[in-house]
Amino acid sequence: MRRIKEAQFPVIKTSDSFDFGAQPSINEPLVRELLRGEYIGKKENILLVGNPGTGKTHLATALGFAACSQGKRVRFTTTTALVTQLLEQRENRSVQRLYKQLQRQDVLILDELGYVPFSKAGAELLFDVVGRAYEQTSLIVTTNLPFEQWTEVLGSERLTGAMLDRLTHRVHILEANGESYRLRQAKARRRK
Repeated sequence: MRRIKEAQFPVIKTSDSFDFGAQPSINEPLVRELLRGEYIGKKENILLVGNPGTGKTHLATALGFAACSQGKRVRFTTTTALVTQLLEQRENRSVQRLYKQLQRQDVLILDELGYVPFSKAGAELLFDVVGRAYEQTSLIVTTNLPFEQWTEVLGSERLTGAMLDRLTHRVHILEANGESYRLRQAKARRRK
């Protein structure tokens, strides 16, 4: 229970509550394999790529919850919140302490990469987190952007290329290309 609290999940979600039938584009056998947590010992990453509202955050949280249940240290954060925190810590000259906290995690979940572009300094600090995690900590990243559009958020082709190189070296990619759950539920409510 302590690990789950320390992970700072916004809401607890498990794989049991995920409707794979509603999102057939998601590779269910791969998700089931990843829930066993073997990727953590191998320091592999998971990228959940796809449209908004397709369950990427739900699956990232479920994978993190499973890791906590296996005794692993997990931290969940939105990418924007992390970058904001990194910039604030840099101003206070305490960013190294935050880096050390993040490096102690077995799994770091970076949710919603791609919704908000970062300043040059913010993108560089995020790159530092990814670089330090490389082959040390498993990263789970959710994004609504295809890789070729990451430069729009990170601002630099060179930095984007280097970040993608580290993230995708040993990675499991889950694509969620279906219709938004929220949109489908709203349409169903409107029909009633």
